[in-house]
Amino acid sequence: MSDPRLHSLHLEGQPRRDTFRAARQVLQAACGSQTVAGDVRALVEADLGASTIAAPLGAPGAVLAGRFAFYLKDGSNIYPLHLGMNSIGRLPDNDVIVRDECVSRRHCAILIHSDLRCELHDVASKNGTVLNGKKIPAPTRLQSGDQITLCNRRLTFQIAEAAPEPMIVPAAS
Repeated sequence: MSDPRLHSLHLEGQPRRDTFRAARQVLQAACGSQTVAGDVRALVEADLGASTIAAPLGAPGAVLAGRFAFYLKDGSNIYPLHLGMNSIGRLPDNDVIVRDECVSRRHCAILIHSDLRCELHDVASKNGTVLNGKKIPAPTRLQSGDQITLCNRRLTFQIAEAAPEPMIVPAAS
């Protein structure tokens, strides 16, 4: 995967760049082929069926299979998440931009798999990523309501059921 969000050009110094590259390899290895395809918006409904399609929903979040919306909440701000990798950090090309000097340019990533599993990955951030009060040493599974702390910023990971679409019943003729 040649995702520009995973390039290490923004890092200064070889030890930090090597740590980032190792974290990048773990993140890329965690992606399954359908998850990666969804991340680059390459899934086609006709090829894989409606059960694996990610369709954007204005807010909050992306709806998977018409059933669930995934998002991060930071006070009154809501950040929609999509199938695949969702990068979080200070750089403007992240999926979730956190404007805080203490947060790394590429701080962490949330991976949403096509089977609806969700993982939090620290991407070699300087200050670490904390989940529910504990610093994560490796990729960690996420559940709805989990608290993600990046320095002094607290984000709440949410999974919500999307409202069912109304059924259209053809009129009897």
